[in-house]
Amino acid sequence: MKWLKNIALTGAALMALAAGPAQAAGELHLYNWGDYINPEIIDKFSKEYDVKVSLDTYSTNEEMLAKIQAGATGYDLVWPSVHMADIMVQLGLVEESKINQSKGFENIDPGALRAKQDPKADFCLPYAWGPVGIFYNKTVAGQDFKSWKDLFDYAAKNPGRVTLLDDLRETLGIGLIMNGKSVNTRDPADIKLAEEFILKQKPNIAAFRYDVIPLIEGGDMAASHYYVGGVLYVNKRPKDLGFVIPEEGATMYQENVCMLKTAPNKDNAKLFMEFLLRPEIAAQNSTMLTNGVVNKAALELLPPELKNNPAINPPPEVRAKLQIFEDLGADLKVYDRAWSRIKAN
Repeated sequence: MKWLKNIALTGAALMALAAGPAQAAGELHLYNWGDYINPEIIDKFSKEYDVKVSLDTYSTNEEMLAKIQAGATGYDLVWPSVHMADIMVQLGLVEESKINQSKGFENIDPGALRAKQDPKADFCLPYAWGPVGIFYNKTVAGQDFKSWKDLFDYAAKNPGRVTLLDDLRETLGIGLIMNGKSVNTRDPADIKLAEEFILKQKPNIAAFRYDVIPLIEGGDMAASHYYVGGVLYVNKRPKDLGFVIPEEGATMYQENVCMLKTAPNKDNAKLFMEFLLRPEIAAQNSTMLTNGVVNKAALELLPPELKNNPAINPPPEVRAKLQIFEDLGADLKVYDRAWSRIKAN
């Protein structure tokens, strides 16, 4: 668990503790993706409101959901992707926060209200978005990449120097995009085409994995299927590293901040959600994460290298080619079976 400096309990909090175990009024427990929040803003919140904050992390939506469903009751806020937020609302795991009635919500881009089960943000707060593309080492690859075709052509000539994400929907999503299909198709024939495409590439792929940053930075891999957060490292070494949204199109992600029904510190959870609505906080967060902001007022506060970066804030014609995952319900089993065959062969 990542943790921050303990904050001294107020007299009221001490009295509450003396009265019994239940309330934990001076605490907040976050469950988020790894490296998906700027620790400086957690520290600011902790100091401003005299709240002790803890942070646990997860690697996938499914990991987070499984832990919550298994009975983990200590967390207050989670960061599910939009399709997972829809699932969690349907399962009754999320509290109706009414964050849409809070000051500052008017700055949230209406286009970020993507959740089908929460179209007005009665439950969850849109947090951040970004495309998924190709993160690469220019020096090792000896070229720039513009498309998925470029990536797989390079892999065919240089087997073992490219990785894809260990994620069934992201990686099958490439196969669907390359076949001109929706990443949310429910047609088994479409998914079969995507499976066959990825299986064809697999002999040239080094691994399916998430932890590729040190591999690309160190030159062990030439290119990886990865999230726009890779731009953080590109900005530090622009001569050596690159990130591109492929010409054929790509997937995009968006996470929302949701208060759990079982949250032990609902008041502090709502306070933190409102803290994230502040434009300066949203901008500070995005500057570290190097992803797209959903807070329109925060956009003007970003440094030029982020505000004007075509990967972080792509032009309309590129955005039009980005697809976001939807909850597929029982039809996800078709993807699961295809992914199992890919991993097994």
